[in-house]
Amino acid sequence: MVQIPKQSAPASPAPTRSVPTSADVARLAGVSRATVSYVLNNAVAVRISEPTRRRVREAARELGYVPHAAARSLRAGHSRTVLMPAPAFPVGPLYSRFITELQEALGRLDYTVVQFGTTGGHDDEAARAWAELRPVAVLVPGSGLGPGGVAVLKRSGARAVITLGPESVEGAHALLLDHEVVGHSAGAHLFDRGRRRIGVVVPRDRGLETFSAPRLAGVREALHGTDAEVTELPLAYDEEAAARLAARWRDLGLDAVFTYNDEYAMLLMRALLDEGIRIPEETAVVGADNLVLGRLLRPRLSTVHLELPSGCELAELVDRAVRDPAAAPEAHKVLGATVVQRESS
Repeated sequence: MVQIPKQSAPASPAPTRSVPTSADVARLAGVSRATVSYVLNNAVAVRISEPTRRRVREAARELGYVPHAAARSLRAGHSRTVLMPAPAFPVGPLYSRFITELQEALGRLDYTVVQFGTTGGHDDEAARAWAELRPVAVLVPGSGLGPGGVAVLKRSGARAVITLGPESVEGAHALLLDHEVVGHSAGAHLFDRGRRRIGVVVPRDRGLETFSAPRLAGVREALHGTDAEVTELPLAYDEEAAARLAARWRDLGLDAVFTYNDEYAMLLMRALLDEGIRIPEETAVVGADNLVLGRLLRPRLSTVHLELPSGCELAELVDRAVRDPAAAPEAHKVLGATVVQRESS
């Protein structure tokens, strides 16, 4: 007969530490719970001395207390969550810096920014997934969201839907990013520098066509009616692809290239120089985004500087829309472009 050994009784779980409450903060700071709420929710309508505010914050830090987001949402009648779907395209340093600034500005206005990871486009079906989180506002980069998706978000409680893309969407506020102006600036600059056979790099990266197509169209528009020729140059972002393009450069007969952005400029410039092509004598090069690394290249990179709205300006638009959800949607053209000429052109 096989005996099953008796298992020893599990050890008693360690006592859990109670979650600190606003009442605990109030007792430690020597104030009322209402005062704690006013201070930690950054209420400006109630006058509270700075020493009292400091005492409440120090008590909250000592106890490890943070306000309960769900409870705060119930009191306010809506959440303070701003949802930002992750872009369905590769982002560069310029866009990342813009988003970081925006998140910081929204934080100062007492909003919580949540980035929602997605794959594929931002379509109306994706809006249903976003709506499940019940955000008070949604900022949608790129294109693909339609009026149906905007309606889904608003029915779920979103007071503001704001798109950042090339065109407006019915029912949503729009920050219009017309990338044709970027290509137009680069094309006009190269033409003024005497270049007449101009290549335009078009990235093969999926998702970037939202930006690359209008930039190419902008170059064509800048040179329309002139004696200049434009050659489209599809290019993957890897060294081998750049080397293959550089190897046939002289056969293409190009005397200038707009490389979509500074990162593609650096990739292609290295390949052209390795091929013995002199910059700018044989080929002028212009990038876009005005990254610091472009100034470290030799020759230094000419570029198109993009003028985006500040994160503070966009945060104020979000806050204004949340406070007045019945207001008519606003549309603002927010992308400017100026050429910064350096040694490469």
